[in-house]
Amino acid sequence: MHVPDGFINAPVSAVAGVVAAGAVAVSLRGARRELDERTAPLAGLVAAFIFAVQMLNFPVAAGTSGHLLGGALAAILVGPYTGILCVSVVLLMQGILFADGGLTALGVNISVMAVVTSVVAYAVFRGLAKLLPRTRRSITVSAFVAALISVPAAAAAFTFVYAIGGTTDVPVGSVLTAMVGVHVLIGLGEAAITAATVGAVIAVRPDLVHGARGLTAPLKLRIDGELVDAPAAAPAPVAARSPRTLLLAGLGTSLLLAGVVSFYASADPDGLEKVAADKGIDAKVEDHAAAGSPLADYGVEGLDNARLAGGLAGVIGVGVTVAAGTGIFWAVRRQRTNDTSPAAVPDLRENA
Repeated sequence: MHVPDGFINAPVSAVAGVVAAGAVAVSLRGARRELDERTAPLAGLVAAFIFAVQMLNFPVAAGTSGHLLGGALAAILVGPYTGILCVSVVLLMQGILFADGGLTALGVNISVMAVVTSVVAYAVFRGLAKLLPRTRRSITVSAFVAALISVPAAAAAFTFVYAIGGTTDVPVGSVLTAMVGVHVLIGLGEAAITAATVGAVIAVRPDLVHGARGLTAPLKLRIDGELVDAPAAAPAPVAARSPRTLLLAGLGTSLLLAGVVSFYASADPDGLEKVAADKGIDAKVEDHAAAGSPLADYGVEGLDNARLAGGLAGVIGVGVTVAAGTGIFWAVRRQRTNDTSPAAVPDLRENA
């Protein structure tokens, strides 16, 4: 659903840029409460994994494909604020290095693909998690439903932006129907990927899944015929458990998906591209400002072997994304540490 340059006019694109910048600023502050020494590197890996899986377009209808948006997955794994930042990092890397998603439309893309998906998905996820039994299975089911709903929500958000600032005269109703219809199908793929990934992480390190925290029901004991909460057990020293194995496995999987599996992805246009072509909203699309990038269109310039060019571009993309994401999230984590350090806390005794 990467919006190219020319779909949305300049004033609305500028407003969307301001909205996106505000959302990122708020997320940077919110992420300080979500990140710790274990989840900061995980967040960088989540961004890289989303980049890799977004290269795997899957067929959803005749002549149409879809790909992961990633907001639901990121929000559930590392928190909604950090999730917005994860997807924003991916979109920034894609726009600058791979000419995917317009640079003037970056604000639109962040607002639609990062903010809307993360916020909607996490709200649905938390609501379902409170209603369903507190089990690992219910978390996985909640992740599936949340991801499914987040994709047509993003499609509706794009239609709203198009209704305000679209550069072509196409009935908004027909755009909304087409966008939501095809993205419901794409949402099924998103939901399957999200649920499978969340379930896999929960199976090995449930302590690292942000959305699974605090969902364990207390043990009940029957005493004199009445059920009472059992005394809380001493917490397991999970902080001492290194997530290195999970991180290495996730990085290896991301490199494999981007470097090898991506060659077999569907070549059909994705949902937005198909709707744009069918409805004519791409009549004023503009060439990407980074079209001359050596990695444009997910291929390495100068390599004639398509498989090698695409695989190498994917590996580079994963590497750059994990490096940029991890650097950003460690900086946010360090800022949290500085804010709570003894030197940052005023000594009230001095004013006594």
